[in-house]
This record gives sequence, C-alpha cells and structure tokens, in this order.
Amino acid sequence: MSDIKRTAKPSIMFEENAPEYNKLAEAGKAPDLRDQNLSDLDLRHFNLRKADLSGCYLRGANLGGLDLTEANLNGASIKNAQISGCFFPHSLSACEIQLSLSNGTRMRQTGKCKDH
Repeated sequence: MSDIKRTAKPSIMFEENAPEYNKLAEAGKAPDLRDQNLSDLDLRHFNLRKADLSGCYLRGANLGGLDLTEANLNGASIKNAQISGCFFPHSLSACEIQLSLSNGTRMRQTGKCKDH
C-alpha cells in the first residue's frame, strides 16, 4: 500500500503554476506526482492527461474539465474533489469514482463494482 508523502507538495503544484508544469510535461520533465498530497489544489489548467497520479491524495482538489483519460489514477483518492466535466480513464468504473468521491476510498483502475 502506498503512503502519502509527508513532504511538502511540489512547489510547481502548490503555486498552481500550470503554464510551467505544462511546459515541463510537454518536454517529458514533469515532476514526479506519484503518492503526492495534492489536496485542495486548483488543477483545472494543468495538463494531467498522461500524468502518473497513482496513490495521490486529491481531497477537495478542483479537477473540473480535466482530461485524465490516459492518467494513472490507481490508488488515488478524490474525496470531495470537484469533478464536473472531468474525463476519467475508461478502465476506471463509475462506481470506483463515486466511492472515492464520497468515502475517500482509493480507486482501482481494474476494479469492478457491483451496485451498492
């Protein structure tokens, strides 16, 4: 099981510097976001389409309108995140998203939920 890093959020994310992050991402030099605590950040303008967000803690983050179709969200938690208009990976069931959004569970991209 992954642990949320106890270190400070990556400064580029904490400062919500989307233009700089996007430039680094396009060059293949984006900071490692795995297992990071990105809670309460406004991430709407970040290019996270292919980001490895595995194990991330995204509580209360604004993910509105993001295209995460190729992102790795395995083990991420999105409790109380704003997800209006967000595109999630096809491998992530609606049930997994709902459970994480309401209860803070960690999402499994290959998990299959039954009606709850």
